[in-house]
Amino acid sequence: MKKILLHACCAPCASYPIIKLKEDGYECVVFYYNPNIYPVEEYEIRRNELEKYCKKLDIEFYEEKYNEDDFLEAVKGFESEPEKGNRCSICFNLRLKKTAEFAKKLDIDCFTTTLSISPHKNSKQIFKEGNVISKETGVNFMEYNFKKQDGFKISRQIANENNMYAQTYCGCRFSLNKNK
Repeated sequence: MKKILLHACCAPCASYPIIKLKEDGYECVVFYYNPNIYPVEEYEIRRNELEKYCKKLDIEFYEEKYNEDDFLEAVKGFESEPEKGNRCSICFNLRLKKTAEFAKKLDIDCFTTTLSISPHKNSKQIFKEGNVISKETGVNFMEYNFKKQDGFKISRQIANENNMYAQTYCGCRFSLNKNK
């Protein structure tokens, strides 16, 4: 079975993609790199839930050290951008680049992300950044629109069945402020 590095933002969003990728003949290795998540307590809750789910499924789990400053530096000047704007593209690029670099380190030749499962995210925007990173790194980006075929709905069912923590905002401090 061919390995794929799956960038994951949280356990609920990873649940259906793991199933779909397995159906498509991939062995998932999960990578948690999300310096955008604020506050650190939220980051830790999401990480712990995802790590617990990966252990349950006997899936390799890796985490890149948390440093929100990486995200804040990358999006500097774009803080007031609307959701799905340039700030989001920069954030996708930041996380997918680190994912591709980590895939190379593990000798995995392809990667994808759970980000496309969200109905609040533009999959074409995510794919554009993934393909840019693929060209830069030589690691194949797999375009999976996980929200198709009721993927988001299925992920919520799995989350409920497993009593997973489900967040109420994207993760960054700017999306949190918009929900107040």
